[in-house]
Formats: sequence, structure tokens, C-alpha cells
Amino acid sequence: MINKTHGTDPQPFAGLTPEVVLDAAAAFGLVPDGRLFALNSYENRVYQLGAGDTQLVLKFYRPQRWSDAQIAEEHQFTAELATAELAVAAPLVIGGETLFRYHDFRFAAFPWMRGRAPELDAPEARQILGRSLARIHQIGALRAFQARPSIGVQRLGWDARAQVLASALLPEALRERYSTVSGALLERVSEAFAAAAGTRAIRLHGDCHLGNLLWNEHGPVFVDLDDCATGVRVQDLWMMLAGPPAEQQRQWGELLAGYGQFADFDFSELLLIEPLRSLRMLHHAAWVAHRWSDPAFPRAFPWVAEPRYWEGYLNDLLEQIPAIDEPPLLQL
Repeated sequence: MINKTHGTDPQPFAGLTPEVVLDAAAAFGLVPDGRLFALNSYENRVYQLGAGDTQLVLKFYRPQRWSDAQIAEEHQFTAELATAELAVAAPLVIGGETLFRYHDFRFAAFPWMRGRAPELDAPEARQILGRSLARIHQIGALRAFQARPSIGVQRLGWDARAQVLASALLPEALRERYSTVSGALLERVSEAFAAAAGTRAIRLHGDCHLGNLLWNEHGPVFVDLDDCATGVRVQDLWMMLAGPPAEQQRQWGELLAGYGQFADFDFSELLLIEPLRSLRMLHHAAWVAHRWSDPAFPRAFPWVAEPRYWEGYLNDLLEQIPAIDEPPLLQL
């Protein structure tokens, strides 16, 4: 990693002023022209930067979240996808490196990717998305991550549960109920993952939802692989389904019609959709609680500080326990 700093301790994002962002870009030869726009991001800090005739995106990584090795694997995976002519924002290489340090902030530079919000109900849109995801997975299956995390019960489930139980945001009156409900849910999730032990885990996008997609005249544009991880293929598919059961079945048929043109799908993974949904629900609440000291989080999620949020959340967790035992919504 290229390093231009006199210190090693990470600084809070409060020190990441527009002047520092511009200076960081200039320090590595990016020649900013003064145009700088903060983009929507909670976990990291992301900026659109004008650089003459081009526009770039600078992503400043949250200190102490990912190691340098984990970020390097994100960049390597993204570069592999871009080499295969998939529409992804691959990090720029400067001096043979993609991860830079300036005043103890780690950052990477990406090309600005043009696109609009996806409209998956447009003709053939889900088939096109299915083809792209299949190609990502085929490349993801070629080798394994060594440093990136796995999508599994311990990190997203039990560790998340412990974070919520340690948080002052969880009302004291609901603490025992949360402990009981989340524990029972995780026992069932653990059983489901154990029963699916034969499924193959590969490198994935990991956080594939509409907020992480753009769309241009050629199809989907994947703008951020910050949460890429090892997991089962259905993790990148199930969040693209929404609506009543019949509607989800139609959407699934369209998605799979495209997916099957480039990759095989193990239909036993359908049994993991509700367990994966449960882990996402548990992890999201823990993520907000863990980041509550970051001023961006109370502004973005003010309802998490209210007891009624936790009451509704506990009811949602409780409903997930029988949902895991039901036959999969989608056809095998």
C-alpha cells in the first residue's frame, strides 16, 4: 500500500474535511479541479470528485473495519470482474497500488459509473440481471478468499446478538425477550445451515440489493463490493425478490432464466433464504447499534432509539422462526 503520512493511528471521520479529501487526491496525482460532492454512505465516506474532463469516486474506508488484506481482496475480486467485462467500478491503480493512505485515512479511487436506478419490472431486466450475477459467481468460484469474512451464523448471528445485548439502545424491559427470541431463532438458523452443509460457498457480491445497483443501456452496474464475502449463491439473489408469493415466483423465474444461461444453480440453497433473511435482520440491528456513536447513524435511523421500534423488531424476529420451517416459497 502506498503510504504518505507521518502518523499511524486512525483518525475519526470528523477529521475528513473537504480540504483533506482534495489534498489526498492531489497527493496521488489525481489532479482535482475543486468539484467535490459527498455521496450517500454510512459505513464509509464516499465522494464524487471532479478531475478535469473525468469524474472519480473516492472511498475512504472506516478505520478498523477491514484489514488491508481484506480490502486488497475486495479490489482484486473487483478487478477480475472488470477484466471479464462486467460493469463494475474497479479501483484505479496508481504506482502499482489500489489502496492509499493519507493522514491515516485509507482510501481508494474508482471511476465514476454512469447509470440510473434499476427498474427490474422492465422487459427482460431480471433475465439480464440473472445473467450478470451468474457471470459474477462463475468468476467468484475460480478461487477462494483468504481474508474476507464468510456469510454465516457466527458473525452475522451470534456476534450480532451479543452486540445488541450490550447496547444501551435495547430497552431494558425488552432485553430478556430479545435474548430469548433471538436465541431461539439462531438455534433454528444454525440447524438450517447444518442441514445445508453440502452446498458450495464461493466469492460473492455479498450485499446485492437495489441500493447497490445502477442501470445503464447495457444492463446492471455494480458500484460497490465493500461487503464481498464467501457464501452460497442464493445470497446474491434473494434480495432481488419482493411482493406477494405469486409475484416473487414470477420474478424468480425471470431471474433464474437468465442465471441458467451462464451458471448452474443448486436448488437446495432455496432452503437457506429464510435463514439468510434472519441473519440479515439480526445483523442490521446490531450494525446500527454498534455505529450509534457515529453522528450519521442517529440522523439516518432515529426510530432505532424508540422502544416501539424494538417491539416491532422482536415481533418480526419471532415470525422468522416458523418461516424457516415452512417449505420454500420458490419452486425447487
